Amino acid sequence: MSGTASPNYRDRNSTADRALDILTMFDDTHLVVSGTAVAERLGVARSTAYRYLQSLVAGRFLEEAPGGGFRLGLRVLEIARLARRSYGLSEVALPSMQALAEDVRETVLLTRRTGDLVVCVDRAESETRAVRISYERGSALPLNAGAAALVLLAWSPEDEARRLLEAAELRRFTPATLTDVDALVERLGRIRRLGYSVTRGELDLDVVGISAPIRSQGGQVVAAVSVAALASRLYPEAEAEVAQKVLAVAGEISERLALAAA
Repeated sequence: MSGTASPNYRDRNSTADRALDILTMFDDTHLVVSGTAVAERLGVARSTAYRYLQSLVAGRFLEEAPGGGFRLGLRVLEIARLARRSYGLSEVALPSMQALAEDVRETVLLTRRTGDLVVCVDRAESETRAVRISYERGSALPLNAGAAALVLLAWSPEDEARRLLEAAELRRFTPATLTDVDALVERLGRIRRLGYSVTRGELDLDVVGISAPIRSQGGQVVAAVSVAALASRLYPEAEAEVAQKVLAVAGEISERLALAAA
């Protein structure tokens, strides 16, 4: 979180712009922000920053944190719920996702990509053997690590995928994480030929991901369904069997999307 105003900020003087800049200060490492930090970010006096903050509090986008500062408010959660509904994906996908979760007794994720942003839209967990994983609804995932992100990128035009990867910060999460753009583009080609993606310990050391694409009525990849399992429970010999189940569920969801669009 930087204390410097964005380069073009002086050209963006609307209240809406400033409110959005405040909301985008929050991330996994900054769950609470102070009025001073907001003033520094916007390049305004603290009294001005607090006026913006209080407006967001009044609208329930923010609330005062118990230990001081401000945290995201309940209105943000409500908007996130409405965003998931507006895609229509969750309603279509969840029955198949829940059935798959119970079948393989692992966590099942639904993800989408917009530009360089990959987001977990929904999840289903086995009641008998849930995995404690960090992929919560609304979580942003990296482009270069994890089965779901790679599947969502694999069916993009190669020049677009390369451009996105070159512009992104390719973090190394584990020793198995790929950060070389050429190696990643080659990997995407293998995923397209195979039809699904398998990652083992590339985002989290002890997690295996198996993901397949969900397609629109026109055949465009619009989302991905994935199984996330502990590596100690999903041996390499079982990957192909689980992958076939994930592919089948991706096909079911794609068919339901087509029917919903008809």
